[in-house]
Amino acid sequence: MDLVDFHRHALEATERRIAAAGDDHWDQPTPCDDWDVRAVVNHIVAGNWWATELAAGATIEAVGDRFDGDLLGTDPVAAYRESADLADEVFRRSGALEAMCAVSYGPVPGEVYLGHRCTDVLIHGWDVAAAIGGVTQLESELVQACWAVVEPQAHLLAASGAFATDVAVPPDADLQTRLLTTLGRRPR
Repeated sequence: MDLVDFHRHALEATERRIAAAGDDHWDQPTPCDDWDVRAVVNHIVAGNWWATELAAGATIEAVGDRFDGDLLGTDPVAAYRESADLADEVFRRSGALEAMCAVSYGPVPGEVYLGHRCTDVLIHGWDVAAAIGGVTQLESELVQACWAVVEPQAHLLAASGAFATDVAVPPDADLQTRLLTTLGRRPR
């Protein structure tokens, strides 16, 4: 799957999971320590807004604290949709995948940053679904595309401290389970 299309599909899949959240779900705990559903969705929206800036050439310093705090307002789904559409748009621009992006882990080509964004969006969509009792089976082509990004970096991700490392991968695990456990999730 083309990386830009993978991004669009991951954004759409996560939007469906977010849209399934009812009024009583937003304060539900998620697989992300210390984050409820609203905080996870806010994180994804903030990431989308950051992508629109960094993929367009802005620096972290130039963006500053614009995306701190609540970005969801009274309509989290609409806030997500707006940020997702603009994040999709920025990576579709000519040269976006080759341009260097000044992300927190160093300047990287847009293609590398986009791969990480796709993973973040898709996995946090799973987090939302797991928290609300929604559809946690991810689309197989998205899992495969995400695994292609994650697998070569699995040892670096584990060493980053960003993910739980005490999660065992069952020997007969399917690809989605391997992906989720590599990223510190405990799928049922």
